[in-house]
Amino acid sequence: MTGSRSSPNIIITGTPGTGKSTHAQLLVQESPIPLKHVNVGEMVKDQGLHEGFDEEWQSYTVDDDKLLDELEPLADRGGLILDWHTCDIFPERWIDLVIVLRCNHTMLWERLERRNYPLQKIQENNEAEIMGVVSEEAGESYQSQAIVELTSESLEDLQENVSRMVEWIRNWLDNNAVAQTNQPDGT
Repeated sequence: MTGSRSSPNIIITGTPGTGKSTHAQLLVQESPIPLKHVNVGEMVKDQGLHEGFDEEWQSYTVDDDKLLDELEPLADRGGLILDWHTCDIFPERWIDLVIVLRCNHTMLWERLERRNYPLQKIQENNEAEIMGVVSEEAGESYQSQAIVELTSESLEDLQENVSRMVEWIRNWLDNNAVAQTNQPDGT
């Protein structure tokens, strides 16, 4: 997973409205090391990494190959936070930690309404949250020890979650500093 990276790569994923971007932005501020926050949905839109816009679902159809080609050099360097509503597209070798944010479905519905999501999209995302679709995708794509599911319903949850991630980063740095000094070539 880690290779020669000196910083971990983290996915913060969850159904739209669970607080991925808010968590990622706060983690960038509180991290003991520099991290780069990539809002994958924005990157897809801004850099044309899509096959067009789906009017029915009001979203872009992602070109997986273009997206992965764009992200690979960043992932190889490490220190990346990938913020997206899905995680199974990213190669396991890139990722050190997968944070799956969960939220009460009634609260999620209200958050998506405030974003003016179309009813069909609110219903689909709410159903996905109830069924644990993102958690299931994470479990099918990454080792269980790399996945942490966190509740994201309040400011207290946000602070606690980011504190846990900061602690995880510190542990990762300690463990990988030891591993790197034990390599035969001394690097």
